Amino acid sequence: MIMILINIRSMIKKLNLLLLTLLFVSCGNDDPVLEPIEAMIVTNLEAKTTSDPGQPISGDFVKFSFAQQTVVEGDDWDIAFRATTILVNGGFSGASDEPSRTGVAAGYVAVGAYGSINNVEESLLQQDSESSKAIPTGSGNGWYNYEGPPSHLITPIAGRTLIFKTHNGRYAKMEIQSYYKDAPESPNAFTDESQVYTFNYTYQPNEGVTSFD
Repeated sequence: MIMILINIRSMIKKLNLLLLTLLFVSCGNDDPVLEPIEAMIVTNLEAKTTSDPGQPISGDFVKFSFAQQTVVEGDDWDIAFRATTILVNGGFSGASDEPSRTGVAAGYVAVGAYGSINNVEESLLQQDSESSKAIPTGSGNGWYNYEGPPSHLITPIAGRTLIFKTHNGRYAKMEIQSYYKDAPESPNAFTDESQVYTFNYTYQPNEGVTSFD
């Protein structure tokens, strides 16, 4: 009888240990809960210069946060706009009137339709420097073409998607749709207000995740 009691107690201890082990393994194998990817459209974001034609470009850069989905004033910005120039919050300032870089943001221009770009090529990411920008400036170099006279239109280049690492290490992709107020289908540089962006973007809020699927 004593032996039987000892065996029962031993079995109970083993069962309890087994249950605790299974519980620990089950908890340890739980997949992390991921935040949903956010797809947004921004309309009529003004990025005005204050200089007269023919003079050096001046005016404040407009700072934007993908996570907050709006223009921001502090250091938690991801990208900044002024006229056709787009900055990232990472690297070094190229001019005294640029905002200070306080984050780890970077970017590059991907060749491909917005909907087909589903992953970040981390090896292509660049930060701003004193001599160049992550998103290149100038007609045909980055996101836009300047058509020159007689139309003087600035139009987004089809099949160019901007990829960004944000100031705190998340990722976003962006497609600029228009440089003119209300995104007219057939803009007129003389009658439509310019330096006003409309763009799509997809924001990946999960740390270390480089996919937009």
